[in-house]
Amino acid sequence: MNADPLELQKFSELAHRWWDPTSEFRPLHEINPLRLEWINARAPLAGKNVIDIGCGGGILSESMARKGATVTGIDLGEKALKVADLHSLESGVQVRYKLIAAEDMAAQEAGQYDVVTCMEMLEHVPDPSAIVRACAALVKPGGQVFFSTLNRNPKAYLFAVIGAEYLLRLLPKGTHDYEKFITPSELSQYIRSAGLEVQGFKGMGYNPLTKIYSLNDDTSVNYLVAARRPL
Repeated sequence: MNADPLELQKFSELAHRWWDPTSEFRPLHEINPLRLEWINARAPLAGKNVIDIGCGGGILSESMARKGATVTGIDLGEKALKVADLHSLESGVQVRYKLIAAEDMAAQEAGQYDVVTCMEMLEHVPDPSAIVRACAALVKPGGQVFFSTLNRNPKAYLFAVIGAEYLLRLLPKGTHDYEKFITPSELSQYIRSAGLEVQGFKGMGYNPLTKIYSLNDDTSVNYLVAARRPL
């Protein structure tokens, strides 16, 4: 199984707080409108069949369903999926959630999705290239795949680990393992090796004074990638 048991346990212990916008998941709530609109601008979600890999408690999954997509969310965190299911019932936003690995889902439903998203997940698994290959298998020819992760360099360590976890306390200590961060060139190689085309990068920044996140062209810390499966 391409998952770290310690990572699963870490998020499992926090699962009940997933939808609390003042909790440890506050950054996810605050960046979600940015990543949602970035995805929707590149692949209008209305009427699309979408799968969200590593969906956790369903923040992105539900927001894509609100845009008119038919959404499946998968994760290996059982508690997070239960929270996602419960919130879906409470909100009335329909999402299909499954407890299954990306690789197994790719074997079952290859080529079934117009859009595949895999956000803030690759830096938490032992073999991110295998996840990228699974995403490539799930998307239809001509469909689009979106990733987001953390760059690996001294600035990223300073901002994403020291700054976010220890100084600003935006995230719980130990959320990220710097050794698992992925450079844009490494992720580009994974994407191309999986048979996808890289279509563009976008950086994401945080201003500690205004406490506002924004998209920009600086990919040195947090970044998003758009890819496409050729026809």
